[in-house]
Amino acid sequence: MNALVPLPVVLPLTACGLSMFIGPRLRLLHRLIGIGVLAAVLAVDIILLVEADRSGPLVVHLGDFAPPLGVTLVVDRLAALMLTVSGAVTLIVLIYALGQDMVDREERAPIAVFHPAYLVLVSGVSLTFLAGDLVNLYVGFEIMLMASFVLLTVGGTEPRLRAGSTYVVVSLVSSLVFLAGIAVAYAACGTLNFAQLAVRLSELPPGVRGLIEALLLTVFGVKAAVFPVAAWLPDSYPTAPAPVTAVFAGLLTKVGVYSILRAETLLFPGNRLSLLFMAVAFASLLIGILGAVAQTDLKRLLSFTLVSHIGFMLYGIALGSRDGIGGAIVYTAHHITVQTTLFLAAGLLERRYGTTELTRLGGAARTAPLLAALWFVPAMNLAGIPPLSGFIGKLGLMRAGAADGGSDAYVLLGACAVASLLTLYVMVKVWNLAFWRAAPSQLPQEGTVLEDVDDSDDSDDSAASERAGSTGAVAVAPAAACVRTTARVPRVMVGATIAAVLLSLSYTVLAAPLTGLADRSAAEILARTPYITAVLGP
Repeated sequence: MNALVPLPVVLPLTACGLSMFIGPRLRLLHRLIGIGVLAAVLAVDIILLVEADRSGPLVVHLGDFAPPLGVTLVVDRLAALMLTVSGAVTLIVLIYALGQDMVDREERAPIAVFHPAYLVLVSGVSLTFLAGDLVNLYVGFEIMLMASFVLLTVGGTEPRLRAGSTYVVVSLVSSLVFLAGIAVAYAACGTLNFAQLAVRLSELPPGVRGLIEALLLTVFGVKAAVFPVAAWLPDSYPTAPAPVTAVFAGLLTKVGVYSILRAETLLFPGNRLSLLFMAVAFASLLIGILGAVAQTDLKRLLSFTLVSHIGFMLYGIALGSRDGIGGAIVYTAHHITVQTTLFLAAGLLERRYGTTELTRLGGAARTAPLLAALWFVPAMNLAGIPPLSGFIGKLGLMRAGAADGGSDAYVLLGACAVASLLTLYVMVKVWNLAFWRAAPSQLPQEGTVLEDVDDSDDSDDSAASERAGSTGAVAVAPAAACVRTTARVPRVMVGATIAAVLLSLSYTVLAAPLTGLADRSAAEILARTPYITAVLGP
């Protein structure tokens, strides 16, 4: 089974090379390669998950070089679970993107850049979950950065270039900080292998160990978009095409959460920064959701809810107990899927009506009942309505907080309850404005009438709003023309969104196995010994 460990990284990179080689004209071959490879990656991820849960961490030393010289890839229960969830999500999003037929037919993107960039992104995400040392974790981050910039700026429009530039600047600064952390860690410990660092960091003076921890957590906090280093996210994600925004929101921030979780359990045990994590979680929970309350654009609203709900995961990490870590793992898996699904549903809404501005929408529950259902289910899941997986994850975190018994844990428990209620308020607000109420009686008269969009439309999901002009107003005369447009949404896009909804619902059906796996994962990473022994030997 150890031979399978590198495949989630190698297979997408190999497919990327094939995709670049065959050129942009053979669209069908691009699709077959992408879907086939990601389906194979998902199958490998599931096998690794079963094997890691059955027999413990799987380790591969590439080139058979022992640490600290060689590249080490490690799959324990936590990494395998993240690989499996991300594999399922990336496959669904790729099918959605192919249904939208984005990028390949867009005049502003004359070459097939989406497929190679997307496969490179998948490879980078897999590498971050598998990395057994700081260097390869850094490499995984940089692979994601390169692919992310390409995907964010697809089409070359001014808003996307501006948002992409902000994203790249923030990412490059965090990369420099990461390099500084790597340099200090190597100078102090003589190794960058996680297992060896876990042993040697405890022998360092507290000041040096604290400096390394501060540098690494700063980088991981930026990647996770925790407050106060989350300002870049609401401005960067909403401008991208719907499939890109969906996979970014679902996965990229969770890579940061995973890195924080790995660092605080394996490298810096003892939960010494509990109060700091509590404060950051508190601020993220409330400031993020209050930002969402103030938004009228659906994509920006979802971006702020993303910042808020990172606070739930940080709460579990701050508790540091087995129940708290287990709850954070469950909620991370849940949030990857649900947040992706919501952005996919928002993309369907924009595809159908030409805008995600809530003040210009209405009546969608009557004109597109299936689309309304595809929004409603994940929206209630995000809000934590029983018996959905959002409720299960939040309940686990709150029970862990109550078991902790500390005053700070109870304060965070209250913040979680407030954030959940405000999330419900925000989701109901979207439902009332976009789906339930009647269409607005009159829209601004500037711009041109939106055209019908069918399965062969050559533009991406945001092109309609971009054609409306620099004012950002959605163009059409009467509101009913916008809300009751006959624009058709490709069935493949709808089918992919249905698959994402079903995947999120499966966490409810499989709640017992999921929470059991998360509990075993928490016990394993808190013990540290299984990981260290698997990498370094007895």
